[in-house]
Amino acid sequence: MNRFLAKLKMPDGTINPWVIAITVTLATFMEVLDTSIANVSLPHIAGNLSAGIDESTWVLTSYLLSNAIVLPLSGWLSSLIGRKRFYMICVLVFTVSSFLCGLAPNLGMLVFFRVLQGAGGGGLQPSEQAILTDTFAPSKRGMAFAIYGLAVVVAPTIGPWIGGWITDNFTWRWIFYINVPIGVISLLLTSALVSDPPYMKRQNIRAGMRIDYIGVGLVGLALGSMQIVLDKGQREDWFSSNFIRLFFVLTLVGLVAAVIWEMRAKDPVVDLRMLKDRNFAIATMSMFFLGFVLYASTVLLPQFMQLLLGWDAATSGKALMPGGIVIMICMPLVGMLVAKVEARWLVTFGCVTVAASLFFMSHWNLQVDFWTAARGRILQGLGLAFLFIPINVSAFAFVPKDKTNMGTGIINLARNVGASIGIATVTTLLDRRAQIHQNTLAGHINLLNPAYRAALDGMTHRLMLAGSNAMQATAQANQMLYATIQRQASMLAFMDNFRMLGVIFLVLIPLVMFMKKGKPSGDVPVH
Repeated sequence: MNRFLAKLKMPDGTINPWVIAITVTLATFMEVLDTSIANVSLPHIAGNLSAGIDESTWVLTSYLLSNAIVLPLSGWLSSLIGRKRFYMICVLVFTVSSFLCGLAPNLGMLVFFRVLQGAGGGGLQPSEQAILTDTFAPSKRGMAFAIYGLAVVVAPTIGPWIGGWITDNFTWRWIFYINVPIGVISLLLTSALVSDPPYMKRQNIRAGMRIDYIGVGLVGLALGSMQIVLDKGQREDWFSSNFIRLFFVLTLVGLVAAVIWEMRAKDPVVDLRMLKDRNFAIATMSMFFLGFVLYASTVLLPQFMQLLLGWDAATSGKALMPGGIVIMICMPLVGMLVAKVEARWLVTFGCVTVAASLFFMSHWNLQVDFWTAARGRILQGLGLAFLFIPINVSAFAFVPKDKTNMGTGIINLARNVGASIGIATVTTLLDRRAQIHQNTLAGHINLLNPAYRAALDGMTHRLMLAGSNAMQATAQANQMLYATIQRQASMLAFMDNFRMLGVIFLVLIPLVMFMKKGKPSGDVPVH
């Protein structure tokens, strides 16, 4: 091991920072992948464990719920017990619980182990960002965040495709087992290569064991209740359900109480005073919308391709893959540009490009071919590559080093909350807008409409030639026309969603312009 470590050291005796970046990115990629990899496996999980599809959704909800609670607490926990120790505990918990998820004999045990898995995964992203921020000089930080960005942006894109492939060719249990060897490797490398910076060691001594129990409870109540509302809202018809109303009230009470308590607390578990820094506040808001659009489009595109275009999961994955490849190619380029070009101009370019891709998608129809769909995703991938790194670099440009851990927790929470709200929003809008469009289209279906009569007569005639009698042919023709109306209504609903997501990014541009004017990250003062 000593000989191996010697090869990784720089001339000054320190570990090569790029090796550290790859080491901590391993576990983060694994964790982000798990936020989406189980989605396509739910029917298989439900069938294998003798549960209903509705019950099986708790496999997703339980993970996101515990993940959301731990995210904002990660900075505080790192300060309390040490960043390296906290990070390794998170990797260990995530790895062991992944193995237990694969062994789960029933749905109840699987949900319990997913709660543990989400708790372990919640601390990985903020810890990695803090480690990268302290490991790299400001001029190299953009390239470091490029590696991290690949994990965070590409993983949720390829997650459903990988999950479907594993489930089809092996068993759903392997979507959890694959985490085990990666987790073991990550633990060994982290133990050998990563260390806490001197200021963190001093901070740990000062921190003692002051635990903000009330803050932890209020944050947990607010975020846990909000995640349940967002995940179950559409299924329960939102506020027509007493269940949703109860948790919505708990969310409001928890949020208001948490903000009041944390703003007054001497050692808050989530330091909301950091949002007084204009760059950090705007970057946090931008990351919220990035999560909103990224995860919303990740949900919309596979549904559109499979439900309306009739493509299988493999073909849909191939159409989405070029976008991921573009992100992987462009992120290192953006990592270099961020040291030379003002971050807000890079973010503006990214917003315009992503908005253009979404408006392009809003003009699709039911005859979209493979390469048209791939081009839309490629354009979106290009824009996303120009967002993630500049937003992160801008967020921490003027944040003191001893606040880095807390800041990474807040900004990652913003992205995850944005993702949850984005998914809930587009899922609801798809259903509601499809109903509205169907009612509008159905209003034109009557025997006085020449186009309708021509279509009906033509279908009836073809069905009679195929062997149906006149009555059967007429009924079948009406059913076929109704199915066409439903598909067209769904298509219009998808177009509405793509257009709405594009508008969000255009509205974000003026907000980005309020960031502090400063030199590129190579000269940004980080104290």
